[in-house]
Amino acid sequence: MLSERRLEVLRAIVQDYVGTEEPVGSKALTERHSLGVSPATVRNDMAALEDEGYIAQPHTSAGRIPTDKGYRLFVDKLAGVKPMTAPERRAIQNFLDGAVDLDDVVGRTVRLLAQLTRQVAVVQYPSLTRSTVRHVELLSLAPARVMLVLITDTGRVEQRMIDCPVPFGETSLADLRARLNSRVAGRRFADVPQLVQDLPEAFEAEDRGTVSTVLSTLLETLVEETEERLMIGGTANLTRFGHDFPLTIRPVLEALEEQVVLLRLLGEASDSGMTVRIGHENAYEGLNSTSVVSVGYGSGGEAVAKLGVVGPTRMDYPGTMGAVRAVARYVGQILAES
Repeated sequence: MLSERRLEVLRAIVQDYVGTEEPVGSKALTERHSLGVSPATVRNDMAALEDEGYIAQPHTSAGRIPTDKGYRLFVDKLAGVKPMTAPERRAIQNFLDGAVDLDDVVGRTVRLLAQLTRQVAVVQYPSLTRSTVRHVELLSLAPARVMLVLITDTGRVEQRMIDCPVPFGETSLADLRARLNSRVAGRRFADVPQLVQDLPEAFEAEDRGTVSTVLSTLLETLVEETEERLMIGGTANLTRFGHDFPLTIRPVLEALEEQVVLLRLLGEASDSGMTVRIGHENAYEGLNSTSVVSVGYGSGGEAVAKLGVVGPTRMDYPGTMGAVRAVARYVGQILAES
C-alpha cells in the first residue's frame, strides 16, 4: 500500500500532467503543490512510484507521466466526482428540456456531452428489452388495413402496417384496442406474449384471424426492435489530442465505427453505476490509448441504457465523471416525465 504522502504526490502528478500536457518534475511539483516536504523527498517518492509502475519516464531527462495503473489508482482513491455548478446544471436542463421526441433527446444528449467534456460522446438508445408498454394504438386505414402504433415508457414509437385477412369493423377494432391495452399497458415487453395468448378467444369466430394477425405483428415488433442502437458525436474532438495517441489516431477512429465494440465498452445497460475503463483495461486493442467513462440512465432508478464518453487516458476524470453523471440524471428525468 502506498503511503498517504505518495498518494498525494501521485495526485499532484496526474493533475499537473492533465493540465499542462507536459511530463512533471519534482521541482515543479514542490512549487505548485503544498506537499510539505523537500524536492529531494518528492524525488524519492517519485522513484518509488515509478518502481511500482504508477508513473513512467517518457524519455531521458524528462519528468514523469502517469501510467494506466497510476490513473486507475487516481480514479479509485483520489478523484472525487466534480459537481456541476448551478449555471452548468441550468444549461443542461434548458438544452435537454426542448427535446420533442426520443431521437431528439438522444441527439441533444450526444451534442451536450461532447461539448461539456470535449471528448467523443456515445449514447445508447433505451433498450426495448428493458422497456414497458405505455400504449398500443390501432388505427383503421381501410376496411382490411390497420396501422399498429406501439408507444413505450421511454418515449420510443414503433409503427407497423397490417393487412387483415378479412375486413375488420371500427367497433371490433375499438374492442381489440381496449382489451389489448387493459392487458399490456404498463407491463414489461417480456411479459406481453403470455398476457395476450388467449385474447383471440374473446372475439367472434370471424374476427379471430384478424386478432391473431394483429397480435403476431405486435409480438414481431417487440422482437425486431431489441437490437441496440447508438448515437455518437464529437469525434472531431479527438483531433485536439493527436499527441496523446502514440502512433496514430486511426485505430481509435476505426473502433468508434464499430457499434458492437462501443456497446461492449459502455457495458451492460442494467448496470446503472459509473464505470471508468482506462487504457489497456479496454479489451479492444485500438482503444488501448483511451479511457471510457460510462453510466446507466433511465426512469424510476432503473437503467434502460448507457451513455458515456471516450477520450485519451490524459483526461480530466473528476470533471468528466461529473458531467456524465449529471447528464444521465437529466435524461432519466426527461424519460420519466415524457
